[in-house]
Amino acid sequence: QVQPVESGGGLVQAGGSLRLSCPASAPSFSAYAMGWVRQAPGKELEFVAAITWTGAATFYADSVKGRFTIARDNAKKTVSLQMNTLKPEDTAVYYCAAARQATMSPNEYDYWGEGTQVTVSS
Repeated sequence: QVQPVESGGGLVQAGGSLRLSCPASAPSFSAYAMGWVRQAPGKELEFVAAITWTGAATFYADSVKGRFTIARDNAKKTVSLQMNTLKPEDTAVYYCAAARQATMSPNEYDYWGEGTQVTVSS
């Protein structure tokens, strides 16, 4: 079982940057693919980024490609999301999640954190 805990959210102006961090307590952390999923008010869950358990492959939603970077440190059992050139439409609650295989489908993640709010002002 993996217990992700997100941190690093906050309020930032458009064009700014934020870095989300997600330490995940689990003896088997390195066996899980990790991802970030977001949910804006009144909208469905939206895939943002994912990384395989080795870190060798990453996947991004088209809306964040080139602006966001996902990374992981298996020794520290942490996954991060560096968000640059933020836009007001990036405003959402961001969730860190774990799955057996890297996936772009939010429904296929097995373990979820409680989320962290990211607000981008125009």
